[in-house]
Amino acid sequence: MFQLGSRSTRRHTLRAAEVAACVGVLATAATLVATPTIAAVVVGQSRTVAVSQPSTASIDQLKNKYRRPGSIPFPKDNLYTPEKAALGKMLFFDTRLSGANLLSCASCHNPAYGWGDGQAKGVGHGMNILGRRSPTVVNAAYSEIFMWDGRAGSLEEQALGPIQASVEMNLPLDRLLDRLRKIGEYKQLFQAVFPNEGIATISIAKAIATYERTVVSGRAPFDAWIEGDENAISESAKRGFVLFNTTARCAACHVGWNFTDDGFYDIGLPDADNGRGKFFPDVVKMQHAFKAPGLREITRRGPYMHDGSIPTLEAVIEHYEKGGVDRPSRSDNIKPLSLTSQEKADLVSFMKTLSGDSDATTVPVLPR
Repeated sequence: MFQLGSRSTRRHTLRAAEVAACVGVLATAATLVATPTIAAVVVGQSRTVAVSQPSTASIDQLKNKYRRPGSIPFPKDNLYTPEKAALGKMLFFDTRLSGANLLSCASCHNPAYGWGDGQAKGVGHGMNILGRRSPTVVNAAYSEIFMWDGRAGSLEEQALGPIQASVEMNLPLDRLLDRLRKIGEYKQLFQAVFPNEGIATISIAKAIATYERTVVSGRAPFDAWIEGDENAISESAKRGFVLFNTTARCAACHVGWNFTDDGFYDIGLPDADNGRGKFFPDVVKMQHAFKAPGLREITRRGPYMHDGSIPTLEAVIEHYEKGGVDRPSRSDNIKPLSLTSQEKADLVSFMKTLSGDSDATTVPVLPR
């Protein structure tokens, strides 16, 4: 990844994959598996997949690309402590972080809706309908860049954005600090967790980001299958997994255990929102481009896409089947697929195996 200065400057700098896609050069060549049965050539953000019937050995190799990690990554300048995560959880659920004392982070990132809000588009201050869907925070610890358009370079930066945005939570940071400093229990908690900072914008951001990093999707049937339980998912889902990685070209963007490469793509939605193109107006492939979301807990996160315009997983497959709006910025990965009805059903069956069992999230007792 190209990076200038601190991590937060990424939003102003084209990522390496974006540069490769924009200039149309060969970034790398690789294979999905080291067999002649499934081969992929990567051109920038585009992968042209040559497909034949995969062998058992090649499927096993594919499985290894999707194994769950053994730990949650935390940045060196904001390491995990239970006390910090507990404080962050309080802040995450506290409506006093909004100007009207009505909205919290959990209003748009509700555990009951896969850590989204179940709405086509977010709802902010004064019942204002926002321009985009509320993205999930599940597995955010494994992402490198945030927001649909990538304007936040860290979870810490992301945490403060909606709080102070006038159309979202509408609470300027100076008022936020004043409000929290008047709450005795918060003063004690911040002093204990951040003895050298106390209640400050950076400590608020660190606490919320630490809690958000603990929001990790539970073990799913897919994980059991990856680990060797052949009865964990259906034969239809197994066929869908192969399609996902080959004919349907899904793995060109949705790859790895969290099923995203953190890249930005125009997938051909008929929407005027310019997305990533706002920051790179002269880069063709960044126009109408939005971050590829992870697919974990996907059955709980409808409706879909950055604008919430597609209601079901079946309709998502139909969108990719048709290829969307053909325009210069559209990703080279997005082309009509000519899938059969059975293949479409198999893809949906596979995606349904990505939702897991998670412990119920309890709302914390808030400081007074």
